[in-house]
Amino acid sequence: MRWTVEEYPRDLLELEAHFSTETACRGYLARLRWPDGFRCPRCGGGKAWPVRGVLLECAACGVQTSVTAGTIFQDTRTPLPVWFRAMWWVTTQQNGASALGLQRVSGLKSYETAWTWLHKLRRAMVRPGRDLLTGRIEVDEGYVGGPEEGLPGRLNLEKTLVVVAVQEDERGSAEFICARFRMRRPKA
Repeated sequence: MRWTVEEYPRDLLELEAHFSTETACRGYLARLRWPDGFRCPRCGGGKAWPVRGVLLECAACGVQTSVTAGTIFQDTRTPLPVWFRAMWWVTTQQNGASALGLQRVSGLKSYETAWTWLHKLRRAMVRPGRDLLTGRIEVDEGYVGGPEEGLPGRLNLEKTLVVVAVQEDERGSAEFICARFRMRRPKA
């Protein structure tokens, strides 16, 4: 099966069926990086041949590159299927991912490595250079956390304040159809 950017494994069995080998993971990354075929990062050439299994050498200028160059996988010694399992797990957790949970799921030996991976993955999920919200923006805040007995309304001890900014669409409505928003937990 050829995976595209829009396709996503629905469960762990599907993930393991399609991304259980280094070759399958590298093939997927190559299709993401070069959807129209290989392009040399130096000269733009479209023809390359494999070198030492993981590198591609441009036929035109001889520069060597890899599908993992410039990514969070660059220089990793951990097999890509382990990374893919970690990415899938982090993005499917409904209540957030923890380094301890990531360590257990991925089989990493140290908590520190799991913590580093989790932060790498979180940084990678933020699109760099994303556009600022423009036009009319609605901002509101709310508290995340369950009811606290004996504390009415906005009084709280354990809840987390979250601020949400929503950009109105061209029709002047931010209700249910807004695709652009930002959320942040204010610093204490």
